[in-house]
Amino acid sequence: MTVEIGQLAPDFELTASNGEKVKLSDYRGKKNVVLYFYPKDMTPGCTTEACDFRDQYESFSGLDTVILGVSPDPIDKHQKFVEKHSLPFLLLVDEDHKVAEDYGVWQLKKNFGKEYMGIVRSTFIIGKDGQLAKEWRQVKVKDHVAEALQFIKDHM
Repeated sequence: MTVEIGQLAPDFELTASNGEKVKLSDYRGKKNVVLYFYPKDMTPGCTTEACDFRDQYESFSGLDTVILGVSPDPIDKHQKFVEKHSLPFLLLVDEDHKVAEDYGVWQLKKNFGKEYMGIVRSTFIIGKDGQLAKEWRQVKVKDHVAEALQFIKDHM
């Protein structure tokens, strides 16, 4: 499945770090969604990104926008990550990486001469209408959250 700007974002239902089930379609008509995919809890880049979203949480909330982080980590790791860094948003469990595949972010990666499948850091802005409004693929963490926030201020 290919995700394209202007099309309905693929719906999903995943378990969240609080133990509840979250469906993307539950936000339709109510909130914009920042859906960000990241490789692994507790790693330096992923921690920086999560904390940047945490630090801008109130700004996103003030713009009728929820933040949802997605990785293949299990719920217990998500819960520890949330607690350690006081993350005010939900992290979603995608252990079988089906949602990552639906969004085209589960890809072959190369690191230190090894090849493996994993999540390519990516962010998607989904409007209240459920349509994909913006995407960033192969995200560099520095200044990314500010860029996403500015897009929502300017376009949503």
